[in-house]
Amino acid sequence: MKDIRVFLLSYSNTRALQQAITSLQLIIQRVEGITVIDVPDFLHEVLDTVTPQPEVEYVKLNNNLGKTLNDYIKEESCEYVLFLYDQDYLNKNITEEHLGLNNEKNVMTYQYTIKDKIIQRPFLVRTCFLKQNLFFQNNEVPFKEAIMPSWLSQVDPSYVVPGSKSLISQLSKDATTSNYEKIKFIEKYQTNLSNSIIKPSIAVMISNYNMVDYVGTAINSCFLQSSPPEQILVVDDGSTDESYKVLENWVYDSRFKLLSKKNGGKARALNELLPYIETEFIVELDADDWLDPDAIFVIKNYLRNLEEDVAVLYGNLRAWKQTNLGKLKYKGVRKGSQVLNKKELLSYTFPLGPRIYRTFSLKENKGFPVIDFEDGRMYEDVSILNTLLRKNCLLYKDFTIYNVREHELSITKKNPSTWSDFLKLLN
Repeated sequence: MKDIRVFLLSYSNTRALQQAITSLQLIIQRVEGITVIDVPDFLHEVLDTVTPQPEVEYVKLNNNLGKTLNDYIKEESCEYVLFLYDQDYLNKNITEEHLGLNNEKNVMTYQYTIKDKIIQRPFLVRTCFLKQNLFFQNNEVPFKEAIMPSWLSQVDPSYVVPGSKSLISQLSKDATTSNYEKIKFIEKYQTNLSNSIIKPSIAVMISNYNMVDYVGTAINSCFLQSSPPEQILVVDDGSTDESYKVLENWVYDSRFKLLSKKNGGKARALNELLPYIETEFIVELDADDWLDPDAIFVIKNYLRNLEEDVAVLYGNLRAWKQTNLGKLKYKGVRKGSQVLNKKELLSYTFPLGPRIYRTFSLKENKGFPVIDFEDGRMYEDVSILNTLLRKNCLLYKDFTIYNVREHELSITKKNPSTWSDFLKLLN
């Protein structure tokens, strides 16, 4: 009975792909066909050396693993889909496993480990379940390695069964710093918060301008929270790309508020959101950045006992470099420090963040100042922090839940204005 379609995902070298295809002989009587996605051009040479083999199809990725999988699975007629990734191959334990799911289960997983980190990966999934529960697309998660785990995080745990034995082996493991940091991030999708913090209430606000490739990741990172925010407020600042079409994907959710305005800079855009904030605190998230899956839980834990004179809570920033190949390279954590006065604020070596504002303080100040420098389009973060410092405190805590994406489309990279010119106009 051939009832399984196998997907081999993102194999990076000939030996690993060869081993994966060969290992499928252990279940060959069940395999209807193999679809290989996102591999180098050496693929055909490898496949030609493997006999016997079921039908094998090679699919070029075009930089969107989630969409590619969704498109292929919707046409699939097999009862099950089996996933293997990069260095994975089946070991002989698979012959002792009843490779199937009972009526109450839809997903079988297996554990993948890198050093001290463990993540669950989908292994065997009912095809009908996949057709009803689509994968996120590449522009909705920070990197393609997060597509499968983020999907799994949205599956009801009662539908999931872990593999009863160690069925999967790897030829080798990518223990580079960048990959390890990605696994650390992915592990947070699995956080089980039995004692989720209800108060204080918190929202996220985003101003978008021409970030069509990245804003979906920012917004989806808010919806993929283990402890979700009460509101997600987004304003499009007159984008000329296809950003607004991306933003409309979330208008169905009652927590999501979308505004649109003529381009006028980030300060003006964020001020448009002020009347809609109903929470005690609000996190500012740039349209090209994203939050860790446990960000809101961590933030709320620090906010519970915040002194009344603190207008802004902030921490550390995790930096990533966007490469020309569409990949992310980990650059490190930028550790914050306590800012007590204007001099320390203006000498801060990188943007102070993430910035979690007390809503009362922000509204009392009538939002973000719009100063004469660059028509109020630059350094709005420094302007508001400088203003709030006159009456309130800024508080640093050592936590890292905010991811900064460094890329060539950043407005600060494109704008030639100097810091010294800004300081001349700052009150």
